[in-house]
Amino acid sequence: MLTTECNLECKYCFGEAIEDFEEDFNASDIDYSLPKTINYNYDVLNEFCSKDPNCVLTFYGGEPLLKQQDLRKIMDRVIARFFMIQTNGLLLDRLSPIYVNRFHTILISMDGNEDITNYYRGKDTYEKIINNLKVIKRNKFNGELIARMTVMEKTDIHKQVKWLLENDDLRFSSVHWQLNAGFWGSDYKRRNFISWSKNSYIPGIKKLVEYWIEHMGSEYEVLKIYPFLGIANSLLFGEKKSFLRCGGGWINYTIQTDGQIIPCPTMWGMKKYYLGNIRNSNPLKLKKIHIKLPPCVDCDTIDLCGGRCLYANITKRWSKKSYEQVCINVRELIKAIKKEIPRIQHMIKSRKIKLSDFEYIKYNGCEIIP
Repeated sequence: MLTTECNLECKYCFGEAIEDFEEDFNASDIDYSLPKTINYNYDVLNEFCSKDPNCVLTFYGGEPLLKQQDLRKIMDRVIARFFMIQTNGLLLDRLSPIYVNRFHTILISMDGNEDITNYYRGKDTYEKIINNLKVIKRNKFNGELIARMTVMEKTDIHKQVKWLLENDDLRFSSVHWQLNAGFWGSDYKRRNFISWSKNSYIPGIKKLVEYWIEHMGSEYEVLKIYPFLGIANSLLFGEKKSFLRCGGGWINYTIQTDGQIIPCPTMWGMKKYYLGNIRNSNPLKLKKIHIKLPPCVDCDTIDLCGGRCLYANITKRWSKKSYEQVCINVRELIKAIKKEIPRIQHMIKSRKIKLSDFEYIKYNGCEIIP
């Protein structure tokens, strides 16, 4: 985390934080005094990373491109296998191509077409991102470009994912999304989450899976729709995932602006879950965390789901009854992919696609279980 500051006020982040203000955590449980930007030495970070021969550093915020001087210095001084960034994309044009083109992966927050992106993220956001994507493409960025969607009740998942993959101005190579569910304490009663899930999201997922399969058959290409890709990968390779699919807290960790290490960015300031500090910790010996609480431990989908979200499981900001719909959404997603495995295997056998097409860089910030 380069900074806790952001240059947008999105509805599901800033907006819901304002609505949720009265139901915030107990002040004694959260460190609200984190520095706004990193306050540790770059050489300390390099020493920490040097203990892991496969270190991957992802820049995160807030909005990391607000702190481009820190970002450049880290990329100059810290040795890592890959650099990645999760950004809203509004300042990408201000970072020199020398640095942009060193990113293995850029995840850009975009929720779909112009109307939906601007509705959630603010007026003219979509146009600014489009223009900056054109800039980095013109400057020869050829790494993986991932659309990073946040999904709520205004989202038609089928329509918006297709838009991101098919629009020539965007040229995203991959898409993933996060359901805005269970992160806030008072939002559920303001929303129609269950109705939207049943009437829009689940039917949309089924249509999107069909589109994914049909594209394989006609274009001989496996589109990188990460929730589909990750689940299909596990089913095809016989891989079980009892730990969180995002890697949070067992292979992915977050360094706060003060150098404290936490399981994931969503858990910033949660002192109970501090796992060490980069000044005196070994990245290969950090504590590993996984979901140990019901109903996840008793669920027959735990091997594919992994518990979905550590933060949501720990904080339980939605009631058990309201969160059940989230679990239904996950089950329906998994079921839709499982149903198509025979068709996928037939296409592999007939050499339209290859088994290796379902391999991907794991734990790169993409949600497999949204």
